Amino acid sequence: MTDLFEKCRGFLYDPSVAESMGYPASPSRAKELGVYPFFIPLEETEGTEVTIQGRRLVMLGSNNYLGLTTHPDVREAAVRAIREFGTSCTGSRFLNGTLALHGELEARLARFVGKERALVFSTGYQANLGVLSALIGRSDIVVCDKEDHASIVDGCRLALGRLARFRHNHPDDLDRVLRACPDGAGKLVVVDGVFSMGGEIARLPEIAPICRKYGARLLVDDAHAVGVLGAGRGTGAHFGMADEVDLVVGTFSKALASIGGFVAGDEATIHWIQHLARSLIFSASPPAPNVAAALAALDVLERQPERVRRVNAIADRVRRSLAELGFNVGESETPIVPILVGDSLETMKAWRALFDAGVYVNVAIPPAVPPGKGLLRTSYMATHTDAQMDRVLATFADVGKKLGLIS
Repeated sequence: MTDLFEKCRGFLYDPSVAESMGYPASPSRAKELGVYPFFIPLEETEGTEVTIQGRRLVMLGSNNYLGLTTHPDVREAAVRAIREFGTSCTGSRFLNGTLALHGELEARLARFVGKERALVFSTGYQANLGVLSALIGRSDIVVCDKEDHASIVDGCRLALGRLARFRHNHPDDLDRVLRACPDGAGKLVVVDGVFSMGGEIARLPEIAPICRKYGARLLVDDAHAVGVLGAGRGTGAHFGMADEVDLVVGTFSKALASIGGFVAGDEATIHWIQHLARSLIFSASPPAPNVAAALAALDVLERQPERVRRVNAIADRVRRSLAELGFNVGESETPIVPILVGDSLETMKAWRALFDAGVYVNVAIPPAVPPGKGLLRTSYMATHTDAQMDRVLATFADVGKKLGLIS
């Protein structure tokens, strides 16, 4: 008789079980080595710096690209919303959980990204689950970049249609995949606008014409592009081709300093999703303080576009400096700047050395990335100071030389 929980005990304590699942070490072994990088509690945070175990660290692991989570207008908007509406809507958007505040945010977001209508979900993850499972029927095909976000992958799993994939950011391979699709099938191509691990931008100027060639619709997940590209309006705006993107998915948990997600598109398609997306219909709606915070963050973004320029200028400087030091930063073009290490255990050791030196970064190891592709994921905020970046670059130089990552 098999005990369902035996695999859980093996994963925690037996390195061979963890390795068979793609992890470099069991969690208990990683903790023994002092290199376990996950679920670390923050005692205090003010955006660019955090306190962990009584120590101050420069935060390079946040998606708070515009530095708005501590902005006084955003904080005050959330507080006012709690006073007016309380802490929860206690129901789904479909029934009693839609406030006038949700409608206001949807109208603002649709106008901001240049679409007829938007629909707000409780998280960005749920937005992708709901959109893809609602749109892709049994006779339809969804075509995804191989490095699309996990929420897109899971949305495709929930959908009833067929999933096809193309090589990461290779339009020629997208052409090959679409060419093989039956003419009679409905087709949706899905790409991240900015890829969350490597920081590359989707090649929309080449992808969009291929979609038109084969009659496919195009969805761009702009989770990491809103507030970052196209004066903050996303990947389509960045390339001057917002009208060629059929659906835009976004999130509030990054540049918009809250939690929640949205999809924007034409009236009829959003109406369809609104009535068929199970992750919307059967989930509690975003609470008023989260919606109000996103609205206030959008206000600041529109009022202060220099924040977008600032975060990209910081990232440009860091990317260039890290490359000059000898680090492999991949093909990043955005405030997500990876440092490719390779071996998973060496990646975790590098994380620990940076942590001990006062710099917080994120770790990406298998199965989150392919075997042998372990990396340190760094991301930057408009509120980072030049002095903090001087310190960060000096720390990377010191740690990189000590660990043999650079010469």
